[in-house]
Amino acid sequence: MEILFEKHLHQLDAEEIITLLDSDPQKGLDRFEVESRRERFGPNAIPVRDGHSPLITFLLQFHQPLIYILLVASGITAALNEWIDAGVIFTVVMVNATIGFLQESKAAKALEALSKMTVTEARVLRSGEIHQIPSVELVPGDIILLQSGDKVPADLRLMRSRDLQIDESTLTGESAPVPKAAETLPANTPLAERRNLAYSTTLVTYGQGRGIVVATGAKTEVGRISTLVSTADVLETPLTRKISAFSRLLLIVILVLAALTFAVGVMRGQSGFDMFMAAVALAVGAIPEGLPAAVTITLAIGVSRMARRRAIIRKLPAVETLGSTTTICSDKTGTLTVNQMTVREVYAAGQKYELSGSGYCPDGMLDPRTGVALADNAAARECLLAGLLCNDSTLMQKETHWDVNGDPTEGALLVSARKAELDDWQAQQCWPRLDSIPFESQHQYMATLHNDESGDTRPVYVKGAVEVILDKCNLALDTKGQPVSLDSDVIQSQLEEMASQGLRVLAFARGKLAAESNEIDHGDITNLTFLGLQGMIDPPRPEAIDAVRTCQAAGIRIKMITGDHPVTARAIARKIGLNGTEIETEQAPLVMTSQDLAEKSDQELIDIAEKVSVFARATPEQKLRLVKALQTNGHIVAMTGDGVNDAPALKQADIGVAMGVGGTEVAKEAADMVLTDDNFATIEAAVEEGRGVFDNLTKFIVWTLPTNMGEGLVILAAIFAGVTLPLLPVQILWINMTTAVLLGLMLAFEPKEPGIMRRAPRNPKIPILDKVLILRICIVGFIMLVGAFGSFEWALGQGLSDAAARTVAVNVFVMVEIFYLFNCRSLTKSMLALGLFTNRWIVVGVATMMALQLAFTYLPLMNYLFHTAPIGWDAWWRILLTGVGAYVIVGFEKWLRRKWAQRPSV
Repeated sequence: MEILFEKHLHQLDAEEIITLLDSDPQKGLDRFEVESRRERFGPNAIPVRDGHSPLITFLLQFHQPLIYILLVASGITAALNEWIDAGVIFTVVMVNATIGFLQESKAAKALEALSKMTVTEARVLRSGEIHQIPSVELVPGDIILLQSGDKVPADLRLMRSRDLQIDESTLTGESAPVPKAAETLPANTPLAERRNLAYSTTLVTYGQGRGIVVATGAKTEVGRISTLVSTADVLETPLTRKISAFSRLLLIVILVLAALTFAVGVMRGQSGFDMFMAAVALAVGAIPEGLPAAVTITLAIGVSRMARRRAIIRKLPAVETLGSTTTICSDKTGTLTVNQMTVREVYAAGQKYELSGSGYCPDGMLDPRTGVALADNAAARECLLAGLLCNDSTLMQKETHWDVNGDPTEGALLVSARKAELDDWQAQQCWPRLDSIPFESQHQYMATLHNDESGDTRPVYVKGAVEVILDKCNLALDTKGQPVSLDSDVIQSQLEEMASQGLRVLAFARGKLAAESNEIDHGDITNLTFLGLQGMIDPPRPEAIDAVRTCQAAGIRIKMITGDHPVTARAIARKIGLNGTEIETEQAPLVMTSQDLAEKSDQELIDIAEKVSVFARATPEQKLRLVKALQTNGHIVAMTGDGVNDAPALKQADIGVAMGVGGTEVAKEAADMVLTDDNFATIEAAVEEGRGVFDNLTKFIVWTLPTNMGEGLVILAAIFAGVTLPLLPVQILWINMTTAVLLGLMLAFEPKEPGIMRRAPRNPKIPILDKVLILRICIVGFIMLVGAFGSFEWALGQGLSDAAARTVAVNVFVMVEIFYLFNCRSLTKSMLALGLFTNRWIVVGVATMMALQLAFTYLPLMNYLFHTAPIGWDAWWRILLTGVGAYVIVGFEKWLRRKWAQRPSV
């Protein structure tokens, strides 16, 4: 039986599959065979793989270079009996580890959601009787009965289909329900076009069917997706990669300098204990203890801001990843489009009308392209009436939106009629239905017979495929409502024009039967009068068009990866204005299909992913391959989607973005961010926030590193000069921890700078700090070295004690940090250009820091704890001038760079 799973099920005849599965199409399996197969194949559920235990997952949060540095710092300060400082640092480490632990195990959650999603009820034929059982109990060979409203319980090979239509959008991305049939298909038929198969978790929207279970659990298409989800790589974000690289470098530098300090001092004849303490002081000074807390808090503020803009972040680093995004791979159905079929054009009596509005909301109108208004075109109104009456669906208004009970295509026809002010309830009262011929795939039309008390005949309304309807018409209706000769060539031309826009086109006609007729059959569908055409599509969201334009202006590429039809995908791509959609070459086609992609090697796909804008009929594996190909090219990829078929790619992407309203739980669990309004425009807003977050993190790093550098240089200078240390380890910790919290973290509240979405995306290969920022850090670090060391020596020369001289040095560091903080509000602009009070938290932080420094300097308790002493006002003038000097020097350096950037190019 296992050989069945290696075959293309769609190319096998149903009877052959029944034979291979040793089943009976009339009776199904007997109870004993079911038990045997359940033991053999297991339950019909997605297996959830075991991951790390909670303890191991928690301990892995400490496996980062920066955390190693902080743990060492905590241990050193504890060894120095500075328990408060050790506790603060250790608390920072624990907070970061806890947050990481809570955000872990996305794949396991996604698989759990898949498992829950696949459990439903099924009607199964066993031992000649129909039973209603949980789908988890199904086995290969079971005979399943399907009807409208059912969720398909397993993968089925259809044996019989009566008008069966299935919504497969969550699995394949196909926006319209798929008509099903039992006939065999060629081996190379794409997944989305395998009409003789029904897939687990998809929804029956119309008709009835019978099929045999050919795959359960992990063997189903959804099960294969679960395997892809579990094997997709969990990538580090750009921020975590850069912070890790920076931390490794910092760890090496600190260890080398500490060892050098110890060695030089010992060689100069100083005691080993004193040199050990000096090395400890240097290590403590060089460690940016506040960096993990700053990263966490800045990202948390970004999360809060994004939530206000309807984007929920499930993983903190995803905030910054959005700001680094270079490519957005978007699903089409439900993401760029509204996932609701909408009539866009009506053609009748030589006139064409465009319909405004989108989705199932009946707000909108029919705008004529020519001078004939809808009220003056009887054929157009009859065409809309036919769509309303020849219809088995209902339109209903819920609390916040409109929805359709029934087939989405028929729902679109109800909406178009309402836009023409035709009321479905009133129409059904005027022309009550007497009989109908349901849509069948072999006939390609539906017909309804209605009573008309005002006439001596009874009208028949017909809708269906254009070629089929035209073949049954011999007349057409003109604008006055009079029958005229039918010009099939003109109608065919209109069909081709509408189809080229990705519209799904239906034709409408009217016939008549005698007044005493109460029934209708296929023989009555002749000599019809052609009424018109209605073309529909799942339209793009209007706000998505603006969002795509904004993202492209910001240098972000947009790729559409969809399971929908190539013609439809091409039409949507052009409507939303994807880059390159107007020019199509053999080397850079606009659309590639799954068959095209299947023939390409991974290396070829890397080049294709750069050039092609739209990938249609893409399978879950191909979506995953495309994301990996873009990442191989160095792109930071955001993947959007809402269906089960999107889950592997969502997890593989640098940031997965799921739809919160229309998305499946599987997609949400695999994603890093969930949109509460299913609006592509929200992604653009989130990218803007992400860029602001990265800006603020960079500002914090540029602000904090000069202090660590200056402290290290002061210790090194003292060791090499053979003089007393200007700073003690506990004083260094005071500087680092208090200023990080009260000064540096205020940069997290800095508003986004103007023009942030007019920048090109950051190159993900470059480090956080470029040469300009590194030079600025060195300048400020050198100012701190000269200011603090010089002030320390000046104080000693004035006869101050070691404690008072060190107090002067500590205050120099803090004062330079305060004035430099104002320079760090923008890395390029002056503080005056930003406005003095646009970030009031800066003022609050500075005022609080100054109060603490006065306490640090003058309170006896603080003098005792931190080995400080009161100083006079003459020292404060020197301290203040050093801070002002730092502000002026950095401001001048930024001014020179702005002037240099504005120079005319030669």
